[in-house]
Amino acid sequence: MTTANTTGARDHARAQAAAAADFGPELPADVDSTNITVAQRIPAGGYANVVLARGTRVRLSDPDGGACAHVLLLRAESPWERLNVADTVKVPWQAYLGVGHPLLSDQGRVLATVLTDTSGSHDTLCGPSPAARQGLRMAGVKQGLEPRDIGPTVSFFRGVRVETDGALTITGGTGGAGAAVELLVHLPVTLLVANAEHPLDPTPVTPLDLVAWSAPADLALSPNSDPEYLRAVENTEQDWHARTLEARA
Repeated sequence: MTTANTTGARDHARAQAAAAADFGPELPADVDSTNITVAQRIPAGGYANVVLARGTRVRLSDPDGGACAHVLLLRAESPWERLNVADTVKVPWQAYLGVGHPLLSDQGRVLATVLTDTSGSHDTLCGPSPAARQGLRMAGVKQGLEPRDIGPTVSFFRGVRVETDGALTITGGTGGAGAAVELLVHLPVTLLVANAEHPLDPTPVTPLDLVAWSAPADLALSPNSDPEYLRAVENTEQDWHARTLEARA
């Protein structure tokens, strides 16, 4: 196929688009396709940026067993409020991400909660690698953000543990091909994701799937009964309803 003229270039571009569509993410079988708002396969070294409504359920999956999802969340309408990794570890008294773990903002509010996890290999301690930070910066630019807006992140599918002497070590493995994590969004957020190697694990990454769908009823779920989590959720709900009333006034 020639690209020496506009007709050939057009046909070439359309053929590539059709081929790309064949390699999109696998959609959850139990989710109505009309509710899906995002469906994207992020290649190795790629990134994504999406704005998600409150009550959105997000599925990050590792189809080939080698992805590493560096994730940053910022409140959509006021991006100065963003993921605070220190509080995400400190408030729940737990450094290792798993079901029921909140991703907290610097205002003590829940931006998202981990609802399901079939990987168990995640990291809150190391932050993004240089390649991941560059990807996050590129993703952020498309949302009007600047490099200074890209702070510490959490990483899914590459696990890190703290040894008794304080050393950080990779646990080995990502959870295997098909592993997935699902998050529930509690406040409107801008989600930035970079699929790049981990700072402690230079193993080349494989594609990452991102699917999101509307699931407002899931906000009534209680995946965590710890008092610290419940207070953070209460703080979140009070702020959300106060802003809603203010907007109606």
